[in-house]
Amino acid sequence: MKLSDFDYELPQEAIASEPARPRDSARLLDLTGTDMADRRISDLPAILKDGDLLVVNDTRVIPARLSGRRGGAGISITLHRHEGGARWCVFARPARKCRPDDVILFGPEFAARVEGRGAGGEVRIEFIDPASGTVLDAAAVQAGLAAHGRMPLPPYIRRPDGSTAADEKDYQTIFAASAGAVAAPTAGLHFTPRLMTVLDGAGIGLAKVTLHVGAGTFLPVTVENIADHRMHAEWGQIPADTAARINATRQAGGRVVAVGTTSLRILEACHAATGRVQPYAAETDIFITPGFRFGAVDMLLTNFHLPKSTLMMLVSAFAGMEPIRAAYAHALDRGYRFFSYGDACLLRNTTMDIGG
Repeated sequence: MKLSDFDYELPQEAIASEPARPRDSARLLDLTGTDMADRRISDLPAILKDGDLLVVNDTRVIPARLSGRRGGAGISITLHRHEGGARWCVFARPARKCRPDDVILFGPEFAARVEGRGAGGEVRIEFIDPASGTVLDAAAVQAGLAAHGRMPLPPYIRRPDGSTAADEKDYQTIFAASAGAVAAPTAGLHFTPRLMTVLDGAGIGLAKVTLHVGAGTFLPVTVENIADHRMHAEWGQIPADTAARINATRQAGGRVVAVGTTSLRILEACHAATGRVQPYAAETDIFITPGFRFGAVDMLLTNFHLPKSTLMMLVSAFAGMEPIRAAYAHALDRGYRFFSYGDACLLRNTTMDIGG
């Protein structure tokens, strides 16, 4: 299968630079019936059924972009994957100027020592106190990021001067609790406390998973044969109570509704590895393309994704390539807003009947 199979023309004006206000007023293209329907996120309580279960990602976006200096050279890094303690795998620009034992200074008490360099601009670092060279503890790293880091907005949200005070709130879901993501699970951005109250009153449950979204989500696919693409690993977990609620929902005839591709990916990674949904904690580099057999998720709420991206491949696998092409053409024709701050669609698993 070719990368060009997942391409489409997207005018610049279709890319949202601000979220809908209120959040649950965003538009929703419903593909779960026999015909496409134009709705709003606030219609979810009427679309879903008593006994359905929403599964959200509770990851919290950290201020993961840092600008520093190595001697006279400016270095920009984006945290990618936490490797324990003060160690992170990051994307650096320019990576060629990051050599082992180099120190990148971000502030008087906050620096990083380069441990090594990998492929594709990846660099391994450890945060240190520049005065003593000692490794920082977790609290000091968190304080350093808060003081010197910036919200890592996607490159298509244009902020010439960096993220704004509004972005600090807008680019975080109401479920955010577990710090570690460098990109928001954007389908969750549509939810408000008011909507959650209405959903609860309609008998629609809520469960949480964690997938710390890495900076690899911003990287383009560069190979024409998609089988040659390699995903960056991300850490996630499914708590025991969430696994139990998912299995009870299915046994009772309810549907499991993943809020966002990140929630779906950790659920399907667990199912692919173990044959069922159970308590789970691991790194995953699951790459979902057409032909994948979904075993954990019945429905998916997700935003509109970039052309030729791995997420376009995922939604095409979930709902079918032709339905997705038709949905995106409809959305463009009707003026839907695309990407992280944009509108959403609700998809039905077409690969197998797992939810009744």
